[in-house]
Formats: sequence, structure tokens, C-alpha cells
Amino acid sequence: MLHLILGGARSGKSRHAESIAKAQSYPVTYIATAQALDDEMQQRVQHHQKQRPSEWRLIEEPIALVEQLERIDQPQQFVLVDCLTLWLTNLLFLDDPSCQHIECEKLFELLPQLQSDIILVSNETGLGVVPMGEITRRFVDESGRLHQRLGQIADKVEFCVAGFPMLLKGEKS
Repeated sequence: MLHLILGGARSGKSRHAESIAKAQSYPVTYIATAQALDDEMQQRVQHHQKQRPSEWRLIEEPIALVEQLERIDQPQQFVLVDCLTLWLTNLLFLDDPSCQHIECEKLFELLPQLQSDIILVSNETGLGVVPMGEITRRFVDESGRLHQRLGQIADKVEFCVAGFPMLLKGEKS
């Protein structure tokens, strides 16, 4: 099962994903892609850490997401990845501009092969105005492409607004 949860900042997408994971009978592995490079981000990370059950396995991986998913994959396991837009940002700021495209293609290829149940959390960035800066326009474009491709291969897609998930694809739980 591949489940994609999209939403804006503070839309409730992470909380929704975590509530789904908490209801699972399988062990949960949480892959965090954030890099706490400043005080504000450290506070965000700490907030998320306090929300998660202590028995969940935590993997912090800002770049090599595909390799981590491949390494830990097994049946009867639930994997929550939060969040893909942070992962995409990390890739966009690497020295090699082709890395982002290569890693995304590897992700699209790997996800349908995984035995684990997967929830991917990501920020919807395409609902606002077109950004003025080149890197922010590229980020919005690439995240839109990422979400469209993931939406095509996902079994279930939800969009969170004001804490309410709206089903876009798949069956209601």
C-alpha cells in the first residue's frame, strides 16, 4: 500500500499520517528528511519528535531516501516518510544539479516494488502565486512534478486542509 498525503504548511498532514501509523498493527519506521540547520527548524523537529510514539524506529535521512527505503524494506512493516518537500529541497541544494532528477526517478522506480506499507507526506506548493526567484520557481515546479508522478502510482492520495483530510484517490479507510 502506497499512501500519499499532501497539504499546506500546518494543514494537519503530519498529524493525520501519524494517526494512521499509530493505528497499524505492524512496527512503524519513521524516516525524517529534515535537517535542523537553525533554531527554528530544531524547534519544529523537537515538536514532531514529541508527537511520535517512543517505540517507533527513527531514521534521519536528508538525501539517501531511496537507499534507506530499499535497505529497510520488509513485509509487515509500516514506513512513514515526512516530508518529501524537505527531501526535494535538500536535493536541489546539492552541488550536482542532476542529483535531484536521478533520485526522484529512483524513487518512482522503487516504490511499486516495496513490500512495506508506505505513507509519504509532502507539502503542496502549487496553490499560491508563482515565486519570483529562480530556485523557488524550480522548487515549486519540481515538487509539482514529484506529486503528480507519485499520485499516479499511489494507491491512496489525500489532501489535508485545516486538519481535515480530503480523499483524492483510493478507498476510504
